Order: sequence, then structure tokens, then C-alpha cells
Amino acid sequence: MSGINFFGSEDLEGITEFYLEELNMDLWLDQEYCKILKHGNMILGFCESEKTDEGGTITFFYPTKEEVDEKYERFEDRARGEPSENEKFNIYQFFAEDPEGRILEFQTFLHPLKPYLDGEELLKERRSVRDYKEKEVPDDVLGKIFETCRYAPTSKNSQAYYFIPIEDEETIQFMSERRGRNSSPIREAPMAVAICVDSEGTGRPKQDGDIAAYHFTLTAWLHGLGTCWIAAMDREDVKEELGIPQDHYVATVTPLGYPEEIPKIPERKEAEEFIKKMN
Repeated sequence: MSGINFFGSEDLEGITEFYLEELNMDLWLDQEYCKILKHGNMILGFCESEKTDEGGTITFFYPTKEEVDEKYERFEDRARGEPSENEKFNIYQFFAEDPEGRILEFQTFLHPLKPYLDGEELLKERRSVRDYKEKEVPDDVLGKIFETCRYAPTSKNSQAYYFIPIEDEETIQFMSERRGRNSSPIREAPMAVAICVDSEGTGRPKQDGDIAAYHFTLTAWLHGLGTCWIAAMDREDVKEELGIPQDHYVATVTPLGYPEEIPKIPERKEAEEFIKKMN
């Protein structure tokens, strides 16, 4: 289920421009007399009205305190005070006003959250993480990740993939040393997960395993957890250590944990550069 919060506006053109230009929202639906805007999973509607609706608070929340600080620098002239920690709600926040007097809140939660990203955000914002907090992954969160991952598509619906959680320190150290610097992120996380496929159960073990592994990395990010794809772990010594039959396929052994920091979005090519026309 989804929803939209609507507000009456005496200056529909001006308020729409503010939210589009200053808050980087997208015009989701133009109904001429109502403009519906979207930011992540937040959808706001502003409609022509003889009276402006000023009630309530419109809250934008971000993954990090640094992003809240950036918003404060941008809206300092509209702010009611500097960003600060609110111990009662365990958040970092400041308040401002939009051009029609509505209260705007900019905040970040200082604790892990349940999933909230929409599909586009998830696909665009997932990052490879190599540094992790010394915080254990709760069993219930891990269970929810595996519950979602069982929907990963497979050849002929074979469902031949499986996951091996690794929490033993000696095993984590062993895995981190298999490929030198390339596998070293494994020892930085509180745990790792091997993503494997029973090759007797599918005619496409590599494709099924890689898809399941990518499902895992996306689902982990949805729950606020970082991963890092460690390639070339389909090795004899890895399988021996984990008790995996040698004919099975190991897509990756990825670290798993809460990111120490969220890496910045690297520069990306334009979409047109990825499109090749047929001759």
C-alpha cells in the first residue's frame, strides 16, 4: 500500500518550484491543478487552494549526519536553529520553513532502521563496503534477509542455491586471507556469508548463484547492512574449510555488517553511453 499527503497552496507554481529545485524532488504526476512530487518513498501533493495548509511537519530523513549538515548549509536562512542530537528520539535534526510557512524537518536516525528504501533508491544507492562497525548482525535481521532472498530467480525454478553464515573468527580470518588484499574486507566485518549452488540441482549453477548473491547484496543494503563482492572464491580450499562439495559453485564469500561509513556515489557514465544500437 502507498499513500500521498496533499496540501492546499495559494502559490502552486512557486511552491512546486521550491520543492523541485531546492529539495530535489521529482514531479511524479502533473494534474494541472495539483502537482504530485516524489522524493524516495515520500509522495507529496500540492493543490490550488484559496487557503494554504500549514499544519503538520514534512520530514525528510537521510542516511548520515553529514547530509543533514549539508541541508542546513543550504537552508540556514530558513532554519529555526542549528542541527543537534535529540536524545529522546535518538535522531540528529533541525527545523526550517518552506515559502508558505510549513514546518520542514531534516534529520537522520542514529540507530538502525527497518527497510524503507524504494526500488530506485535501492538500485542507485547500494555501495560496496570495506569498513564495518563492531556491531553484531541481529538474528532476526539475518532471518529477514534470507526470507527475501528465497525469491531470487533460478533456472527452471531449481532453487539450488544456499547460504552459509560464517561467524567463527578463525574461519573469517581464513577466508580473508584467500586472495590477499582483495579478500581482506572479510576480516573487517562481524560475519561473512558464503553464497553457493548445488550444481546437481540446476543446469546453470553460475548464473543461479550470481543472481542469488546479488539478491543478497541488495537485500542486505535494504536492511542497512553492507556487503562487498569478493570474487574468485570458488576455490578448493574455501570449499574444504566450509564443508562444501567440490562440484558445488561458490558465487562469493561476502562480509556482512553495519557500515562504518557510507561510501560516496562514484561518478557514473551517462545512460546513453551504455546503449549500443544494432547495425
